[in-house]
Amino acid sequence: MSFALVALAAVLVSALTMFSGFGLGTLLMPVFALFFPVESAVAATAVVHAANNVLKAAVLGRSADWNVVLRFGIPALAASFAGAALLGLLSHSGAIYSYNVFGLEALVTPLKLLMGLLMIFFAFFELLPRLAGLRFDRRYLAFGGVLSGFFGGLSGHQGALRSAFLVKTGLGTEAFVGSNAVIGLMVDFARLLVYGAIFIGADHAAMLEGRNGALILTGILAAFAGVFLGKRLMKKVTMSLVQNITGVLLLLIAVLLTAGII
Repeated sequence: MSFALVALAAVLVSALTMFSGFGLGTLLMPVFALFFPVESAVAATAVVHAANNVLKAAVLGRSADWNVVLRFGIPALAASFAGAALLGLLSHSGAIYSYNVFGLEALVTPLKLLMGLLMIFFAFFELLPRLAGLRFDRRYLAFGGVLSGFFGGLSGHQGALRSAFLVKTGLGTEAFVGSNAVIGLMVDFARLLVYGAIFIGADHAAMLEGRNGALILTGILAAFAGVFLGKRLMKKVTMSLVQNITGVLLLLIAVLLTAGII
């Protein structure tokens, strides 16, 4: 059941990211959180996210606008280290509240609470018409890179803000997807370095072994399949539908996360 759930989520969300520019880290992380501790779920999602961006960058990277990539990507890369380091500090915090629900113990930790609130914030960007249409001028690329990179390092939520900034730069479809993939890969590389330094030698290192490692590999292969599926669906799915689905799922999972249920 766990492998089927991870595979289904990775295929569908990876397909959506081909034309939305975001969503894989946002929606796949809560699925991994069903089987990993939250901080390890973020790291596991980063592995899948990075592998997915490697494929997209290999296919469309040559179409990237390198002026945009550098102006946005370098600040994002630097800020991602700070976000990932903060994740490491928060991962050692104990529960601030616990209770029983349907015979199960629910634990509310600072990390779960912060990530849940972040997910609610990003859900508003998809569901509220005024925020859904929010765009940023090209001169704010560096500022957008800092915001996107920091949240990317902290929780994996980088794509929504990145797309909001990049879509205003006048890039064509392939250049937009290619630039998105290259910048996302830069941030993934940085946060994976920090996650490795923080979690290696700890209990979280076990996520690469046995069944946990197989779950991550399943997510990677399914995400690859989603890239090719997304190409076939790109002209049939509207952006407004993607935003609504993403927003509803974000709110649902954010409530479960902040409540300590997952």
